Amino acid sequence: MHRRALLTSALITPLVGACGPAEALLPAREPTTGLDAALLEQADAAAEALPRLHTMIVARDGQRLFERVYRGPDLDTPVNVKSASKSVIAALGGIAIGQGLFEGVDQPISDFLQDRFPAQPDPRLREVTIGHLLSMQAGLGSTSGGNYGAWVSSRDWVRAALARPFEAEPGGRMVYSTGTSHLASACLTRASGRSTLELTRGWLGEPLGIEIPAWPADPQGIYFGGNDMRLSPLALLTFGELYRNDGVHDGTRVLPEGWVKASWDGRGTSRWSGNPYGYGWWIRRSGGHDVYFAWGYGGQMVFVVPALNLTVVMTSDSSPMDSRGGHVDALHGLLDRVLVPAAERGAAV
Repeated sequence: MHRRALLTSALITPLVGACGPAEALLPAREPTTGLDAALLEQADAAAEALPRLHTMIVARDGQRLFERVYRGPDLDTPVNVKSASKSVIAALGGIAIGQGLFEGVDQPISDFLQDRFPAQPDPRLREVTIGHLLSMQAGLGSTSGGNYGAWVSSRDWVRAALARPFEAEPGGRMVYSTGTSHLASACLTRASGRSTLELTRGWLGEPLGIEIPAWPADPQGIYFGGNDMRLSPLALLTFGELYRNDGVHDGTRVLPEGWVKASWDGRGTSRWSGNPYGYGWWIRRSGGHDVYFAWGYGGQMVFVVPALNLTVVMTSDSSPMDSRGGHVDALHGLLDRVLVPAAERGAAV
């Protein structure tokens, strides 16, 4: 095991007082409310004991107070963020609405994809909207889980996703499906005349100053709308901070006003976790605080706790794992039992 970190345990304590050796490591900014030093040390030890965890970054009030590479690539190296890609697609959807490319969340997807509908489509396809895609409420049968392999092996991912039998009414219960998110990518491409890769680079990469490498596309050239994007842990932090700051980055509005609030309003609910889902973001509670998080398979996490001005990024081994291992549960536990209390106590210092 190797250590590559901005802050080691020996430098955690000076951070709370915003003085000492840590000053050379952090840029000069407004004083932070900090994090409890003892609890942050506990978090570091607990994180190190998780064999699948690669990196962890903890930021408070926009300051990176802790970051460490436990194993794997460096903090500025893009990694596969898996289904956290869906949160990025949802951000693009909001920007498209702000620019008038989409009329709004209630615009039907038939405006863009009708020529991709099956020959004898279910009439409910005309009821599916952009918002339904972003909130996983399209009602179409899932292409995830046991259906994933056949779907990504198909000749036309968009047609295959649209041809899935309905499991729920459009706008009804949540049906988690990567194919649904991919349909959002197809709508973005049709509406703009540009690839989703170009849009991501132009609408997010450039204003946020983050690298957006190319990621896989389907056989028709539509960039994968719900999986396999690559972003560095530091880029994920910048993305999380964009949402924590209500869509504004360095004084420039990137997301339309009100989009973050709309994205963090739970619509569907996971049948597995019971957590609500907004537009690309999951929602839960921790220590009495609302937590909004992007989640990718294997433990690619961006946690935002607005009440505490707290943003936490964790990246993990994304190879197939034993579902009984509980790694993702351990990441939530690390946030709940240590990092949130560290912020709560830090605020009182």
